[in-house]
Amino acid sequence: MGINWFPGHMAIAVDKIKKAMADHDVVIEVLDARCPMASSNPLVESLRMARQRPCLKVLNKADAADAQATPQWISHFNALKNTQAIAISAKKPGDAQKIIATAKKLAPHRNENLKPLRMLIMGVPNVGKSTLVNALLKQRRAKVGDEPAITKSVARYELSPTASLTDTPGLMWPKIDHPDDGLMLAASHSIGINAYIESEVAIFLAGLLLARYPQLLAARYATPADGEGLDAVGVIEAVAARRGFRIKGGGVDFEKAAVTLLNDYRSGALGRISLETPASRATRPAPDAGQESQADPD
Repeated sequence: MGINWFPGHMAIAVDKIKKAMADHDVVIEVLDARCPMASSNPLVESLRMARQRPCLKVLNKADAADAQATPQWISHFNALKNTQAIAISAKKPGDAQKIIATAKKLAPHRNENLKPLRMLIMGVPNVGKSTLVNALLKQRRAKVGDEPAITKSVARYELSPTASLTDTPGLMWPKIDHPDDGLMLAASHSIGINAYIESEVAIFLAGLLLARYPQLLAARYATPADGEGLDAVGVIEAVAARRGFRIKGGGVDFEKAAVTLLNDYRSGALGRISLETPASRATRPAPDAGQESQADPD
């Protein structure tokens, strides 16, 4: 299943960001630490490279990601030209302050009253960007919500006499090349629910968890600790059995169980999970060139 989601307000935002890029010194891209590369927007890279702006990759939700995978991603991004990466949880007040210190290192010439550091923050929807902005401002200014694409306009904030921050809407890109990236983003709630079928995303997630984290499934849903004898559909059926989800007539309520699995992953109830690592990314099969999206942007 190919997933693409590029609502009209995002296309408008791209034009505004293009113009704003010239007046900023550092681009801060907020990523989901559970799927850092899938949530890295190629539009951000092309826009910043056009203006030769350094990039700070902020792996947010690090407290929900696999503690062994995140350092691998930090090393991966730090090896890129003109790029630094840090891992944080925006809900921890002290973590947000690491961003300013790291951004200053990327633009050491912009750190005084006459030349304040001007930061532009970007990211796909629902990676915690607005929560991070509020933490940096130390007050609730940016709208926060559980649904993707809450922020729909560009807003500039003065953090101090020597630093400013411009917030941007959560931004996707017109076509996701690899279907797994769309599925990871949908599983992580970065894509509007109208653009995918929840049961199909849950089957993808179940298969991935079965292969990499069978012990977490066992702890939550009483499945075999090694996943023996299960497939992805069987995992969701096990969720239904564990929760007692039945439809009229006694059959398994597969849809309700699928949503439960997605919500348990998103909330962290399943445990610390990373959907990808640099190694898994490097070895995955190429996308099927003939595969087309099954959902239109809203």
